[in-house]
Amino acid sequence: MKAYADTLSSLNAWLDQHKEEIIDAERPIVDPHHHLWHHPDKPYLLDQLWADTQSGHNIQQTVFVECGSEYRTDGPDHLKPVGETEYVAAIARAAANNPAKAQIAGIVAHADLTLDDKLDEVLDAHVAAANGLFRGIRDRAPFDPALEERVSSSRADPDLFDKPAFREGLKRLGARGFTFDAWNYHVQIPTLTRAAQAASSTQIIFDHFGGPLGIGPYEGRQANYFNQWKADVTALAACENVVAKLGGMAMPVNGWDWHKRSTPATSDELVAAHRDYYLHAIDCFGPSRCMLESNFPVDRQSISYPVLWNALKKIVSEFSEDEKDAMFRSTATQVYGLS
Repeated sequence: MKAYADTLSSLNAWLDQHKEEIIDAERPIVDPHHHLWHHPDKPYLLDQLWADTQSGHNIQQTVFVECGSEYRTDGPDHLKPVGETEYVAAIARAAANNPAKAQIAGIVAHADLTLDDKLDEVLDAHVAAANGLFRGIRDRAPFDPALEERVSSSRADPDLFDKPAFREGLKRLGARGFTFDAWNYHVQIPTLTRAAQAASSTQIIFDHFGGPLGIGPYEGRQANYFNQWKADVTALAACENVVAKLGGMAMPVNGWDWHKRSTPATSDELVAAHRDYYLHAIDCFGPSRCMLESNFPVDRQSISYPVLWNALKKIVSEFSEDEKDAMFRSTATQVYGLS
């Protein structure tokens, strides 16, 4: 059976094969990274988000992160991403009618940071569209020449973070009090470090461990570059303006191949595969600069929402209560300025 099935109902049935008792069910959680999209066969909108966030863990707030959905179909190209913000803000308004359920408390939108004099126009449009929820920008940059034709989100510019125009845009975000979410592959972490050093007044969020790859030439070779990844993350963490968003490692691109199995991943399997990544990042950044994330529905291709959060709770079980609260809630609340 193909894991990431052709319809939402078949995917749900696949995930439902494995259930676990919820761990530490009362702990307040802010999920700082999820998407929403209207796909005819596999939608992930408010009903699907709430089905996940109400599945046992105490998810109180979430942050939507751009995913190229619902762009405007007319008008200037640089303003088309504002359509996504308009779309999500409307969903957040609908969610507010049911305050007992998880609320979308922030929106991270998209803008091309190399736009120069047009960037402020895009930022202003996002602010106007977001109904008070706009928090920052993600300018996706995952790229590796060996994967260019295999991963649709790749941007054909391996050195984007080193571009002067990009760095000026990054500085502009900080000057206006907005954050930047960085989505890249592990081979690009050093370029992100240089960008963070060049824009030291901008709050940067390091997404998904820097995208450790496990497909193409990296298939089965995660252990071969793990020590280099550790060194690169250590160097990045020396930049005090960077915080780490920990999750998003159950995607097909990461190469664990749970999505190809007849059954989804268990929390223990995720812990065994990913614990060392989490513990190294937490050691480098410290719990007060780490936030745990779901990256749903992308990671939903491999693991269910309640099982994923069980895994995260197992990974950080030895930390203090204050440290756990930081990673599950307060770091995200502070970084994204959630009310």
